[in-house]
Amino acid sequence: MARVLVVQHTAHEGLGRFQEWLPAAGVDVHPIHPYLGHRVPQSVEGDALIVLGGPMGALDDEVAPWLPATRSLIATAVDDGVPTLGICLGAQLLAVAAGGVVERGALGPELGLGTVTVSQPDLLLPSGELPVVQWHFDTVVQLPESAALLGSSARYAAQAFRVGEVAWGLQFHVEATPAMVGEWARIDADALAAEGRDAETVVAEVAGAVGGLEAVGTQITRRFAHVITG
Repeated sequence: MARVLVVQHTAHEGLGRFQEWLPAAGVDVHPIHPYLGHRVPQSVEGDALIVLGGPMGALDDEVAPWLPATRSLIATAVDDGVPTLGICLGAQLLAVAAGGVVERGALGPELGLGTVTVSQPDLLLPSGELPVVQWHFDTVVQLPESAALLGSSARYAAQAFRVGEVAWGLQFHVEATPAMVGEWARIDADALAAEGRDAETVVAEVAGAVGGLEAVGTQITRRFAHVITG
């Protein structure tokens, strides 16, 4: 089987559905946990790279001292043409590694069930409006010069982009389960309250849309696996 290296930044933002979807698509999953002291390699040890989300910012090196090595790993993967997928923080790290800019979202966070409109379908993304899980406070305000914008939400433009031929950034989560969203909602209860929302409603909305979310997630996962395996 093909092998994908996964960089996980925190215990509560793990592989989620990827844990079952990727092996089913012919890709073996090898996560590393730098927050537990695992070494971030200088280059991808395998056939592809996935960088997951996390609560820190893309340049919060004092909070997460492994971020410089992760940005360097992403940049090397892009230069080497290694299939790469950045999710949420991973997308922001991809943008910064390739010369883009990430800042706090001026229009506030996107938390919970959302919709992303794909205007430029490609090898990874199907066209149309996709139901997705959002959970971010920062956003990409300037894409790298080498990036192609693929999809946007009503609030933020850079929801999906591609750098080069086979490196993608998704600001949204395709891997998230309702249980994961429940944990995020518990941690960010104050942020939800500031938006006039409550954790129970947010989780119920995600759970109610799980069929559509999983259909989108499995399709994107299979497409990424096909890029890896050819």
